[in-house]
Amino acid sequence: MSDEIKHECGLAFIRLRKPFSYYQQKYNSVLYGLNKLYLLMEKQHNRGQDGAGVAAVKLNTEPGYPFLYRLRSNAQQPIADLFSQIGKEISEVEKHQPDILQHPGLMKGHLGVMGEVLLGHLRYGTQGKNNVEFCHPFIKKNIIPTRNLALAGNFNLVNTEELFGLVNMAPGEFQSQSDLAAMMEVLHHFLVKEDEKQPGQLDIVSVLKKAVPLFDGGFHFGGIVGNGDAFLMRDAHGIRPSYYYYNDEVVVGASERAAIRTAFNLEENEVQELMPGNALIVKADGTVAVEQIVEPKERKACSFERIYFSRGSDEKIYRERIALGYKLSSTILKAVDYDLKNTIFSFIPNTAETAFYGLIKGAEDYLNQIKVERILSWGKDYDEEKLTEMINRKVRIEKIAIKDVKLRTFITEDSSRNEMVQHVYDVTYGTVRKDIDTLVVIDDSIVRGTTLKESIIRMLSRLRPKRIIVVSSAPQIRYPDCYGIDMSKMGDFVAFRAAVELLKEAGNERLLNELLEKCKELQRNNQLHTENVVRHLYKPFTPQQVSDKIAQLITAADITVPVDVIYQTIEDLHDACPNNKGDWYFTGNYPTPGGNKVCNKAFMNFIEGKNVRGY
Repeated sequence: MSDEIKHECGLAFIRLRKPFSYYQQKYNSVLYGLNKLYLLMEKQHNRGQDGAGVAAVKLNTEPGYPFLYRLRSNAQQPIADLFSQIGKEISEVEKHQPDILQHPGLMKGHLGVMGEVLLGHLRYGTQGKNNVEFCHPFIKKNIIPTRNLALAGNFNLVNTEELFGLVNMAPGEFQSQSDLAAMMEVLHHFLVKEDEKQPGQLDIVSVLKKAVPLFDGGFHFGGIVGNGDAFLMRDAHGIRPSYYYYNDEVVVGASERAAIRTAFNLEENEVQELMPGNALIVKADGTVAVEQIVEPKERKACSFERIYFSRGSDEKIYRERIALGYKLSSTILKAVDYDLKNTIFSFIPNTAETAFYGLIKGAEDYLNQIKVERILSWGKDYDEEKLTEMINRKVRIEKIAIKDVKLRTFITEDSSRNEMVQHVYDVTYGTVRKDIDTLVVIDDSIVRGTTLKESIIRMLSRLRPKRIIVVSSAPQIRYPDCYGIDMSKMGDFVAFRAAVELLKEAGNERLLNELLEKCKELQRNNQLHTENVVRHLYKPFTPQQVSDKIAQLITAADITVPVDVIYQTIEDLHDACPNNKGDWYFTGNYPTPGGNKVCNKAFMNFIEGKNVRGY
């Protein structure tokens, strides 16, 4: 992906349903649970590299002994750092008791993180600082086990201020920057109330049914209570992904199906999707149930998970990314006037590679069809040389763009720094016939367009192709996200900037002020959530007009090679990813009222020159 966008975050959950001695005997490891947690987290490291954390609850501990443990890291490689700390703790214990790993009961007593219930988290910070304090899980401690809570999640909420108000809490600077802090306060409030009502007989389903309807956002979160109860919860629209698996040995939850399959060597149909509005409940005694917490609403699972975020090793995601590329092939063939002889196809590393394969399949299908038609049209009028030449025609594929490691420079002079930025990508020389070949490069999405302008197009133009066509497997990103993706500022989107430029060129700049006044009126009446005003900004223009303007914006003035941009259509996106039709960043159709509010506020911030998030 050319423009890195972050999203929050990845979740990993494990509940051991057997004594530690069972895993020692069967798998020859008392650390079976921790090893599997490490695998689950490592196989989801794409979901978060700003920090990581682990919480553990030990079952049946003696009174007075700690039962809740947490470890967090914001090191450069946080997962490795976490488990390195755990490894050092084990080594220290082994110095005094060399054979302790052969004694599960003793090991549980000495190793803090060795609990039967484990919750891991990977963080990409969409808000707040990347201090370790912002790393999940968060915990609430109490001398009463059922009032202890560890919580982590993959989400953003748009009503945190209201949530703090509901529990009569004035958040400090730290809490006000953390969605999880607001969620924690609300959940813990109802947890305590429930425990007061039925001491020692916690009904976690009742707690969730009171708390979850108050959350406006897309979420997948998990929690562990001090008594050993645990849960995973997914929002009513299914915006954020959630999967689980269980057998008589273990209960597992994660943000991605492929991570569970790999860690436990499972088939596709063995890993279940946690459906929207449902919670996976694991009681302290090990019983498992899926409970509906809120009424499911129209499914709006995030399509960006399929385009970019989730690992492409998932078989369904792989097929969908292939389809995204395939569906673009006819438009691209038309754009190059079906001249495959003088067209080179490539991709922007690395996440666009799968969509690239789909694009090539589409081009090959067209070429094969042409071959058959030509050969049939010859009748018997051909010789071996003519036939061989036709059969050997191929779609031209080259690895043109190469992504280098992030360059760091001591240079502070702007002009020199800009030159260094363009070298984030390199190109393969000698692959393009100068002034003859058209170069088609596919990316999974185009957000800001900055890297395209400052690096990729500048480097590709050095090869002197006749023309460059940049293809996006995603539609135009026009609106901010508020459900866990770090795309919250309107001015960041090259599609939005293109629409603004088109308005100016058309002499219709007054529309910006009209929309601003409309937003202010809604805000005065506390109705900012009722309508997405920003959609009116795009109505005067066709998608093609916006794409053409984007092509201009991402092409520096000194670049002489013509540049075009082709985007995926909304219709083809939905065909390719039929179960993930959450498309608000493309269409402005937000699944919750808070989305409209965030979008309108982001627009107001842009017009008023405020470089802040809309929520």
